[in-house]
Amino acid sequence: VQLQASGGGLVQPGGSLRLSCAASGSAFSALMGWFRQAPGKQRELVASVTSGGSTYYADSVKGRFTISRDNTKNTVHLTMNSLKPEDTAVYYCSGGRLGIYTYWGQGTLVTVSS
Repeated sequence: VQLQASGGGLVQPGGSLRLSCAASGSAFSALMGWFRQAPGKQRELVASVTSGGSTYYADSVKGRFTISRDNTKNTVHLTMNSLKPEDTAVYYCSGGRLGIYTYWGQGTLVTVSS
């Protein structure tokens, strides 16, 4: 049971990145989310998607980020456009249900800088 996140890197402001999360076993859950944690800040929920396709976005990323899931491949993606320096953080993939996240990936670093 694990979550493997990938796709992070260094990007210039205004650029785009696509994060991917591959899940095995029961880690691919009814509720899948992407969290992020910037240095000195608390981990925050960025976006989530249910098995039925309902999505949630933090106000800070609405209109710029898109979360999607492929239930046939047990994967979740976070497409990030118009990136800002304040989006710099370690991004974590997580799975759970009913608002409780049980499974966590190792994190992938996103750095937005010129």
